[in-house]
Amino acid sequence: MKDNMRALWNHITKISIFFRLTLGYLTIIGLVIGVNWYILNQLRTLSDLGTELVSYSYPAVETSKRLLASLLVQLKSDKQYLVLRDTRLLKDFLQEANQFSKTVDSLSHQEHSEDGQRLLQRIHKIHEQLQTLFLNEGVERSRQVTHSLGQYEQERDSLIDQVTQTIHAYITLHEKHIGAILTNSHERAKQAENITRQLMMAAVLLGVGLAAIATYSILRPLRQVQTQIRQIGQGQFRASVQGDVSKELRELVETVNWMGDQLQALDQLKAEFLANVSHELRTPLTSIREGTQLMLDEVPGPLTSEQQQTLLILLESSHRLSKLIASLLDLSKMEANMMAYQFSQTDLTHLIQQSLSKVQLLADRKDIQLLFDNDTPADQRHNVDAIRIDQVLDNLLSNALKYSSYGTTIRVHLYLDHNTESVCLSVEDTGPGIPPEDLPHIFERFYQGKSPDGLVRFGSGIGLALAKKVIEAHGGRVWAQSELGKGTTIYCALPTSCQKELVA
Repeated sequence: MKDNMRALWNHITKISIFFRLTLGYLTIIGLVIGVNWYILNQLRTLSDLGTELVSYSYPAVETSKRLLASLLVQLKSDKQYLVLRDTRLLKDFLQEANQFSKTVDSLSHQEHSEDGQRLLQRIHKIHEQLQTLFLNEGVERSRQVTHSLGQYEQERDSLIDQVTQTIHAYITLHEKHIGAILTNSHERAKQAENITRQLMMAAVLLGVGLAAIATYSILRPLRQVQTQIRQIGQGQFRASVQGDVSKELRELVETVNWMGDQLQALDQLKAEFLANVSHELRTPLTSIREGTQLMLDEVPGPLTSEQQQTLLILLESSHRLSKLIASLLDLSKMEANMMAYQFSQTDLTHLIQQSLSKVQLLADRKDIQLLFDNDTPADQRHNVDAIRIDQVLDNLLSNALKYSSYGTTIRVHLYLDHNTESVCLSVEDTGPGIPPEDLPHIFERFYQGKSPDGLVRFGSGIGLALAKKVIEAHGGRVWAQSELGKGTTIYCALPTSCQKELVA
């Protein structure tokens, strides 16, 4: 199932953006047309039902009621004629009976149902019997004895009752039909409302879904390109945008990938250049340092105080340059994953105290007080590379001394974080602080932030980068907190449960 979905997604990503948008719009338009067609079809059905009521059912009921009235008129003319024997009454009866027959014939032509036709035929048949009875017997017996006229009246009344009942049955039939049509119309209207609402919701959801898919398929490669460009800006040139993209974005993706490859090649060339230059500089620098030391030892001959001061400055600068070259070589090895780490059980407290003693002379020159707070159990050891951790401490303490003012304090704190199961080290200075815009970049190699007055800070920009590489190689993490005018604190966290092996 996942393979099918992945194959479908890959097929979608190959489709051009124009075709995706066009397909999405056409689908939404098709859904809207379908919903409108269904609504129109239901309206047409309701209109047909209404037309049937107006043109067929209601007129049939009204016409049937007129038949009842006509039947009463005929009965009245019959009774009056039997008493008065007026030929005008006979003529009125015949005219009303003829109109009654025409009305029944008219209903028969409009009637659709078999039951209705059968009732109309019965009405027509009984009415003919009534008319025949009146002409053949009623007129003749009107001159005879009373009991003969009474028998006629009984037969007439019986036929009148039959016609009336049949007309009422016909009216009832159409009233039921009217009720069925009204119920059907109500149910159809309600059903149409529900289905229309569901179709509209489905259309909206499908439209939103198609728009989301089209938008995601377009924005996803753009976000990947954005992420890659951000990684390139952070010095990670090996990342590239993978997967199929639309043809409109393929050229952009290929250009960004090509740019990353070119920058990776330049970065590799730069790393090799720095490594080679640093390696080549170590030999003459060692000669300069050793020669300077020999001169300070007055092996070639006695020195004046001014010459000794100059040679001391030269020796200190050579030591600083040698340390910088060593850091460059170490950073190049770390970035090439060629640095070898020797992990062993180490007393971090003793290691920190040694690092503090190494910078004590520099701290005394600036009248800076070095404080060490140890909140870890005595004689506790941790599995670390002591040489590399000592290198991290040297870099952190050197930075703290460099940016701290005369007469301030540098505080080193070692403690256990039970929440993250790690041992944490912090170095807090009272320097000028780091601007918020520079803080996320201080661990990037060769990055040099600016002081509050806008001047570029002095330094190589590799000390914190090297510290970050070493701490991460131990499975830990490093971060910084700073406030302008109050100082900066660098934190290092090493996992207490980490059992590292030799890394080459």
